[in-house]
Amino acid sequence: MLDLVPQNAPLLPAIREAFERVMTKNAFVLGTEVDAFEREIASLLRVKHAIGCSSGTDAQLLAMMALGLGPGDEVITTPFTFFATAGCIARLGATPVFVDIDPHTWNLDVDRIAAARTPRTKAIAPVHLYGQPCDMPRMLEVARALELPILEDAAQSVLADTSVGMTGAIGRAGWLSFYPTKNLSAFGDAGLATTNDDALADQMRMLRNHGSRVRYHHEAIGGNFRLDGLQAAVLRVKLPHLQGWTEKRRANAARYDRLFAQAGLDPQRFGTPVRREAGHCYHQYVIRTGARDALRAYLTEQRIGTEIYYPVPLHLQPCFAHLGQREGSLPNAERASHEVLALPIYPELSEAQIDRVVDAVVAFHRR
Repeated sequence: MLDLVPQNAPLLPAIREAFERVMTKNAFVLGTEVDAFEREIASLLRVKHAIGCSSGTDAQLLAMMALGLGPGDEVITTPFTFFATAGCIARLGATPVFVDIDPHTWNLDVDRIAAARTPRTKAIAPVHLYGQPCDMPRMLEVARALELPILEDAAQSVLADTSVGMTGAIGRAGWLSFYPTKNLSAFGDAGLATTNDDALADQMRMLRNHGSRVRYHHEAIGGNFRLDGLQAAVLRVKLPHLQGWTEKRRANAARYDRLFAQAGLDPQRFGTPVRREAGHCYHQYVIRTGARDALRAYLTEQRIGTEIYYPVPLHLQPCFAHLGQREGSLPNAERASHEVLALPIYPELSEAQIDRVVDAVVAFHRR
């Protein structure tokens, strides 16, 4: 499903050199490497402020803490995403309000947002799932009409672009993940919070460091959300390669699309990703099929890696049972959870490898 060796191995000499810089300066938490990385990625994302964090989850938690979300508040979001999106909302004592997804893009259905708003709603948290940007022009219209801030979960969509800006740089705040499987990956956990709001950025930097601007003086109860210097050093080495890796992902996705189209599989039984924005960065290439589990078993027999993102939508997770939504409440998300299957898409895939995956998928469906 993912082989990190062909990407990391050629960069090891530069990464070792970067590690030497950190070890010579003994700047292991925050420090000059983190400062430099924040400036460089902010420029790439076309966002004013980038705040390096200990993980993508911590970056989300930090952004929501800085905005003052807490008990009694509600945040409209998608049920079809990684757990952290709703988990961070709940950790602050707020309530995630799950709205069904668009059945074609699997992103939050913008046209369902207004009906989910209540007097307690404080924000909208869309997820750019699999690297596909949400319909942000329409999302901005809805958010302005409802007078709600947009908090972007861009954990899977680094360098995904839209007509209104780069994902993570459009809303009031955003967050990215650099977990080792991500398009831009650290050698462990790392993340980033983003904003164009000076005051909010200042608040996030303070909360990132236990609510402290001056050592041992604490203005608020924050957290330890600081980015390690070693992780920032790795990310700085990789950052100049990100655009090329992203283009290769897009090329791989285009090859999949073309070969599956040529195979002429029944569109009622098999579907490829719907691409709404040219800026899709393809963190995952996800097909849909009613025979998902059998197909996955067959591909495993053929020694082809796959993954399911995500087998259980969040509104059906036991920890959210108290919210009162049951099976059938959000049918598009529930159907997706039974049909989606991610195929290998990483930049170093060869054309022959992609062809082999397609041949196996086609053979299964024709069988």
